[in-house]
Amino acid sequence: MSIKLSDISGNPSTSPHNNNQWEFYLVTPSSPATAAPATDPVLARAIKKVKSHVLPLFVIMFIVNYIDRVNIGFVRTHMEHDLGIGAAAYGFGAGLFFIGYALFEVPSNMLLQKVGARIWLTRIMFTWGITATLMAFIQNETHFYILRFLLGVAEAGFFPGVIYYFTRWLPGVERGKAIAIFLSGSALASLISGPLSGVLLQITGLGLHGWQWMYIIEGMASVLLCFFVWFWLDSKPHDAKWLSREEQDALVGEIEREQRERDAATTVKPSLGKLLKDRQIMLFCALYFCIQLTIYAATFWLPSIIKKMGDLSDIQVGFYNSIPWLISIIAMYSFAALAGKYKHQQAWVATALLIAAAGMFFSTTGGPIFAFVAICFAAIGFKSASSLFWPIPQGYLDARIAAAVIALINSIGNLGGFVAPTTFGFLEQTTGSIQGGLYGLAGTSILAAILVFFAKTLPGAHTPSVPHPAPVLSK
Repeated sequence: MSIKLSDISGNPSTSPHNNNQWEFYLVTPSSPATAAPATDPVLARAIKKVKSHVLPLFVIMFIVNYIDRVNIGFVRTHMEHDLGIGAAAYGFGAGLFFIGYALFEVPSNMLLQKVGARIWLTRIMFTWGITATLMAFIQNETHFYILRFLLGVAEAGFFPGVIYYFTRWLPGVERGKAIAIFLSGSALASLISGPLSGVLLQITGLGLHGWQWMYIIEGMASVLLCFFVWFWLDSKPHDAKWLSREEQDALVGEIEREQRERDAATTVKPSLGKLLKDRQIMLFCALYFCIQLTIYAATFWLPSIIKKMGDLSDIQVGFYNSIPWLISIIAMYSFAALAGKYKHQQAWVATALLIAAAGMFFSTTGGPIFAFVAICFAAIGFKSASSLFWPIPQGYLDARIAAAVIALINSIGNLGGFVAPTTFGFLEQTTGSIQGGLYGLAGTSILAAILVFFAKTLPGAHTPSVPHPAPVLSK
């Protein structure tokens, strides 16, 4: 049994079984997942307490998690100088994280439900913190590969684990709001990671280099936080001493009522193999993969590009690294507002992709400073395209298969986190330049901008008789 990923938005749930078939649950418009917020004052009070108790902690956990995942971008040149880890090895090692993450996501989800969210989320934080800390003591490429892979293994299950926690503590109508707040941790981490890593790189002593201290301090922050998680979180509402018995019963009763309605509406639908034969679904996977390629290429290679701008300190590199992400956050909200006012979702995605393509192409035509400015421009495009993309498959899919397919699209798209850094590292190692990779990203974005017009966006286009799901947030 695995996490019901669609509970992110309170929409249809899915769970894989041993016969490789998927069960899909249709939540009708009258179900609690789409109902108005609870009017029961006891339930409303309990929901407010849950949000204030766990959401700030989950946001902090996500920030720490994201920093431990991407901090290698700030020490690439240091590891090359001290350990001889070249561009190709760096790119391959950066990408190995996503292989470990993908392989162990489902087993981690199964264990989480077996032992409980509190125990498993604490375990995840502890093991990823220890693994991130051990990065300080690598001696060669092999150590680098092993620990990056293990970091992905350790982190696997964190995101769906938090989602699972919400399904046990919040009614469906509240989960989307909670996840939106939780995901804000990623945006905050993008802004924080550069300056923080830059400051930590200045630390020396005890025979350790600055990059080693960065790994130790950022990794141990996760380890220390896991002890707080253990004492702060409760696995079930009835374990929470900060809720009155009346509030506990109100929460559990509402969530159980929702589950009964889902179970009553259970319908077995096509196997996952049949979904993979749907051309539209494969098109969605290809589009999101193209978008993620550019995002992860920028994530892991941007600090190296910034270093070429001049004789910059690590702190300066960190602050410069925050600029594109700050710009992209503003752009994402602006594009979302425009797309909401002026429809034609495909055209907005295509526009964003063309902006990304232009930025990546022009980053190859001038010096390092011009390249940095161009990538800031590209960030407007590729981050906006990432958020603008999701309403397209959500509008097309039958509500009964939406959750499984969205999870599939997200999984395949995140493989861009392996392909992009690996390819960039190989190109720099063999040609001395990543220019070819930047051209490739520009071309890929243009291709995706064309292909997006072949994607169907009509609500319920896949099965007209079934209502389309509400928006689902992705990692």
